[in-house]
Order: sequence, then C-alpha cells, then structure tokens
Amino acid sequence: MFIFLLKYTKGLEAIDKFITEHAAFLDKYYAKGNFICSGRRTPRTGGVIICKAGSFEEAKKIADEDPFTINEIAEYEIIEFQPSKYVDEIKSFVVK
Repeated sequence: MFIFLLKYTKGLEAIDKFITEHAAFLDKYYAKGNFICSGRRTPRTGGVIICKAGSFEEAKKIADEDPFTINEIAEYEIIEFQPSKYVDEIKSFVVK
C-alpha cells in the first residue's frame, strides 16, 4: 500500500489547466482498483492518494502517468506502508 503526497510546484492557474486530465487519470486507476481514496490538501497546496500497487516500481509508474507529473506542475512523494489495522470495509484492499 502506498501514500502519494502531491505538492504543487506551480500556481493554481497552472494546476487548474490540467485538472480535467488529472481527474481522468484518477478515474482510470479507480477503475483498475489501484486507488482507494484521494483528495486535495488543505490548504490547496497539493493532494493525497491512497494507492494499492504490487511494488514501489509499479506505484512510481502510476504516479509518472499523472498529467501533473508529465507537465511538471506537481511532485510526488511516495510512501510505502504495510496496513496492520483497518476498518472491515477496506479489508479487500489491504489483505493479499
């Protein structure tokens, strides 16, 4: 399991130009079952995505597809962790 911490490197005007493409990227990986939840940081300086991936390399490959990454308007910090406690509703995401 991975936490993606996005930090905007350009202003919100640049971010908003690519928000539709970023939403399509999110939709793609929700449909594939990789993304569990996502949202904006408060204040709006970036975002957070909880991602299920088989390896750090797979998680990095996913992050590299984000239009925010491609257009160099956000940076990703990728944190790997092993869930040990969770609510039953997400058990299928965390139990291998």
